[in-house]
Amino acid sequence: MILLNELLHQQQRRWRAWLIVSSVLLCAICLFAIAVGEVWILPWAPVGELQQQLLLQLRIPRVLAAMMVGAALASSGAVLQVLLGNPLAEPGVLGISGGASLAVVLLLFVIPITPTPLMTMFAAMVGALLFTLILVGFSRRQKVSMARLLLIGVALGILSGAVVTWAFYFSDDLSMRQLMYWLMGSVAGVNWPQLSLLFFIVPVLVVLCLQGKSLDVMMLGDVAARQLGVDVRRIRWLLILMISLLVGCSVALAGVIGFVGLVVPHLLRLQLGTENKYLLPLSAICGAILLVLADTLSRILLSDADLPIGVVTTSLGAPVFIWMLMRSQLD
Repeated sequence: MILLNELLHQQQRRWRAWLIVSSVLLCAICLFAIAVGEVWILPWAPVGELQQQLLLQLRIPRVLAAMMVGAALASSGAVLQVLLGNPLAEPGVLGISGGASLAVVLLLFVIPITPTPLMTMFAAMVGALLFTLILVGFSRRQKVSMARLLLIGVALGILSGAVVTWAFYFSDDLSMRQLMYWLMGSVAGVNWPQLSLLFFIVPVLVVLCLQGKSLDVMMLGDVAARQLGVDVRRIRWLLILMISLLVGCSVALAGVIGFVGLVVPHLLRLQLGTENKYLLPLSAICGAILLVLADTLSRILLSDADLPIGVVTTSLGAPVFIWMLMRSQLD
């Protein structure tokens, strides 16, 4: 018993050390992302009017958007993997991000005026919620295996992609190019009015990360969780709503960015374990690190253009996803 308690304390100290180190690393990477570019802006150097405009109008909003979107997608992926009982669950892979993007595209074609950030967020949240409910409904059926649930999510993503392709066909050249760039994922051009969505993301993200203890109990099964005093039905609906809001805000702010919610939680589980009390906040921090790094790479890889950030994350995440599929087959 004493040995078990010592092992638990060691594991908790390890989690806390990772949380501290990753938080410091996130701050350092954000400072680097703000400084790097065609015009370098060093923290200790005097800042002129041009540098001040670059910081306030371009780089700081962009870094904040990448940080919050990365945190939202990674923590949503970590919760989905527990909620659906599927280690391959992720908003992009399961088509939830596709549902949000489908709703936004339909909004753009239905109303004759340019939608506000709040309207875009609401449409994306409704689309994400609808697709999440479909997946949760299938996952609650006993005959649906993990592989079939994954195929259902992929099919939903294909369906949303088909509707978006029709939107491409009927749009003009300029709107089609803007729509295509947005669907590939990008935080370029994010401004302060659009960052008003952070008022929705931050509190929901904090509440989601505080659900780790409940998720740890729910991993034991619904019957055991109820016996331990957890209101499984209420927690499950709360998690569904929060995931839908986070994914909807992320898609409204930065478009479709895949594999962040798949790669980050899975690698952390392999390295540290499955204690969601620590895994959820650490996934949020590491997701923010990954997306800020990906956005920085998208800015500096090409001298005369910005790569869509979704291309960078997909290039990093697709090989990991293939490895996870092969590993699950071998197991």
